[in-house]
Formats: sequence, C-alpha cells, structure tokens
Amino acid sequence: MAYERKDAFYKRAKREGYRSRAAFKLAEIQRRTRVLARGQRVLDLGAWPGGWLQVAAEHVGRQGRVVGVDLAAIDALAEPHVEVLRADVAADDLPARARALLGGPADVVLSDLAPKLTGIAPRDDAAAAELAEHTLRIADAVLAPGGALVAKTFGGADGEAVRRALAERFRSVRLIRLEATRKGSSELYLVATGRRGPAAAP
Repeated sequence: MAYERKDAFYKRAKREGYRSRAAFKLAEIQRRTRVLARGQRVLDLGAWPGGWLQVAAEHVGRQGRVVGVDLAAIDALAEPHVEVLRADVAADDLPARARALLGGPADVVLSDLAPKLTGIAPRDDAAAAELAEHTLRIADAVLAPGGALVAKTFGGADGEAVRRALAERFRSVRLIRLEATRKGSSELYLVATGRRGPAAAP
C-alpha cells in the first residue's frame, strides 16, 4: 500500500506547530532517555526542516543553545537560542564553526542524517556508512566529556559497526526503535551517553 503522507503524526505535527512529524521521534527519545536538559548546548546534524530543533529548544530552554546544520536552507526559528548553519557535514571546518556558534563544546549531538536512497543496496549502505563516519568525527571534535550522542542507523552490519564504535567512546549505548517510525522502516536510533576521554579540542 502506498505511503499516506498525511498520517497521524504528520497531522499532529501540523496541529501542534512542529515543522515535521520527525519532531515526535526526538520527543519520544527524550521521554525514554532524558538525554536533553536545561542549559545544554546541542548540535543537530541533518536538521532540516527544523522539527528536532524545535523539540531541543523546548528542553534546553533559553539558557541553553541549539545549532542546526543541514545542506538545505533551514528557515530561522523564532527561538533566540537557536541558530541554523547551512553547511556540509563532510566539511573539515564544520566542527570549529559549530563550536563557535554554540559558544563552547556541545553537551549533546543529535544526528537524523540519512542518505538519499537510490534503491541500490550497496550504494545506499555505503552512503549511510559515510554519514555515520562524519557523525562520529564531528562528535569526537565537539562533545564535552560526559556528553551524549543520538544517531540514526538502519541496523545490519554497518549499524553494528557504529554501535561498537560508540561503545568505545561512551559509557552506555542503547539501540531503540520508535513508535513514530513509519511501519516497514528499518530505522533505529543509537543513544550513547557518558562520553569518555578528554575534552574536545578547541
């Protein structure tokens, strides 16, 4: 059966003023993990159109700071503690630019990055793995000790490789499937907390 775009989560997002149904994914992650807290600095990778930015902004409050990054232009949010940056996650200077906008190291990195699917499994898997590598590189560069990472994965061998990489970097790693994920999707989320190691380089 064809995907019905205006599903329950889509309609709820419109009704509650969120930019996308994906907002409810981060809201569910927050209910289950409490990864976001007042006053935190949060970096959101793959942030367009801004649903996750809205949810993150609600939870960190105005004493916090949220920066969203995407190749697509993100319309500015009304919240004064949210900044958007049009940039490629593959860019070498992105971590430094993000830290400058955050005003310091991040407490949480969020990544809802996903490749544009071609339907050719090896190509799609390689693209997803590349995005995961960029997410890890950026997290290594910007996360404060004790910080957290939330990242999308699609399971399989590549997803397991990412989970192992996170287990080396964080004290706890959880793999969760969300109620807001569309039926039939293999989408999962890794929630890693308690970043080990020294402070990220300035």
